[in-house]
Amino acid sequence: MSLGRRASFFTAASVAGLALWASGAPTVVYPLYAAEWTVPPTVTTAIFAVYPIVLVPVLIVFGNLSDVIGRRAVILMGLAAVGAGAIAFAVAPDLTWIFVGRVLMGVGVGLSLSPATAAMVEFGGLDGATRASTATTASTATGLALSTILGGFLVQYAPDPLHLSFWVLAAVTVVVAAFVAALPRHTRDEASGPWRPRLPRMPRAERRPFIAGTLGISAAYAMGAIFLALGAQIARDLVRTTDAFVDGAIIALSAASIGVVAILARRMPPRLAVTIGPGLAVAGLGLLVFAGAAHSLPAFIAASLVAGGGYSLMFSGGLGLITSTAPAHERAAVISAAYVVGYLVQALAAFGLGALATASGLQFALEAGVPLILAIGVGALVVANLGRRPAASVAPSTPLAAPEGTPS
Repeated sequence: MSLGRRASFFTAASVAGLALWASGAPTVVYPLYAAEWTVPPTVTTAIFAVYPIVLVPVLIVFGNLSDVIGRRAVILMGLAAVGAGAIAFAVAPDLTWIFVGRVLMGVGVGLSLSPATAAMVEFGGLDGATRASTATTASTATGLALSTILGGFLVQYAPDPLHLSFWVLAAVTVVVAAFVAALPRHTRDEASGPWRPRLPRMPRAERRPFIAGTLGISAAYAMGAIFLALGAQIARDLVRTTDAFVDGAIIALSAASIGVVAILARRMPPRLAVTIGPGLAVAGLGLLVFAGAAHSLPAFIAASLVAGGGYSLMFSGGLGLITSTAPAHERAAVISAAYVVGYLVQALAAFGLGALATASGLQFALEAGVPLILAIGVGALVVANLGRRPAASVAPSTPLAAPEGTPS
């Protein structure tokens, strides 16, 4: 028995949420790894960064696979790898198992995220591109919030803090996979041809919205690297909180902000979203730098909320520009191309921040890394608005075209 259109849409959205849960699952456990095995920030950020580093070649090789063999089959392969990665974390006796688990999670998300996003477009009806970008942003925010707040609670109050949260992730993965197995079969577009590995594609006819959208996604992912790779250590070492549940809850506030803003701004044109988003990111990351310098918990909370809003607009606006212009028979391949760039930027940001934090301290890493991340967001703003014609130049009798990237 196959799921209906609505249930299929939300099932695909849950896969995107699970991807961010897997990405953020170790966030509140990093300080425990540092204490248990005496590792510096370079190593903990490497644990985070190996995930996007593995994910990128998977996207490059298999980014178009679901366009040919179907969304359901590829998503299930991805979820199997995510589940195996969670189990590796759950039984890990040392750092080697941690890195193995992170590699498996990278493979799993690389296989499942693009087809899940494409499936949301296809099950979303006439307004599928807009609904997909909003739902992807909101569901990934939900996954991130669950990973940090539930993980923080289990680390602080439950037994076996190094492992229990990963058993929970493995169980949730099994539940999501059961729903995915009931998705309708994807009808292959004959224009896609037989499957073969090939580079993710950038649509030539819509190059500018693709570049603007990819820059928006990249800026959001780079900002996410700060909170996911270093957030718990910033809370403990700079803001000086000692409760893992509190740390996880504050990071979860950022995720909650991402989801709320995505829903409130769901009808905002994608180009406007990537225009406003960098401004919120500037404010949020500025508050984060201040929170570290002043050891201020209220500033850290405010930074999480404001930066989450900036992330939401940059990511959902960027994804909206891309999904609304991608050809149907290459949709997953085009989305994969954007994710490839975004995850590469995220990996570089995590490695760079970790190296700076180890060499010169967390506060210096924040102060040096934030301007580079903001430059990417400003790049999205500029490219999205290049060549935009002033409203005064349009004759009153001429109907206004829909904004770039907005479904008609």
